[in-house]
Amino acid sequence: MPEVRLIDQDGENVGVVTPETGVEMAEEVGLDLVEISPGASPPVCKIMDLGKFKYEQQKKAAEAKKKQKTIEIKEVKFRPNIDTHDYDVKMRSVTKFLGEGDKVKVTLRFRGREMAHQELGRDLLQKIAGEIEEIGKIEAMPKMEGRQMIMVVAPQRP
Repeated sequence: MPEVRLIDQDGENVGVVTPETGVEMAEEVGLDLVEISPGASPPVCKIMDLGKFKYEQQKKAAEAKKKQKTIEIKEVKFRPNIDTHDYDVKMRSVTKFLGEGDKVKVTLRFRGREMAHQELGRDLLQKIAGEIEEIGKIEAMPKMEGRQMIMVVAPQRP
């Protein structure tokens, strides 16, 4: 690279100089020449303390990581012939999970002869979908996987 745009330690634009001149100027003040944006034409370099710069970048990355929310998938298991009270309790936890911003995997497990009446399970999942349509949207429609029928619900974005 024949020349770089140089910014001094005070943030003042020095102009376009050769890299050697930039390194000499940085050594005079006891700092480092750091390439800020290599994609620019000519590349932009700044006179600064490299250790301090890396430390600040690390702190910014840690702060950004701390602020982001990871979406978890919570699972709630139902049975086709579930009683009304049990259904209400499980639906309360589904709405709580969706309210917290987590996805919910609703699993409906069939045992024994229940496999012959899969329409009952499909009806139950349709009922669940109807109750949560204000707070969540169905991401994966009910589908059979072995002896289980699975539906994934994501929280509704405001």
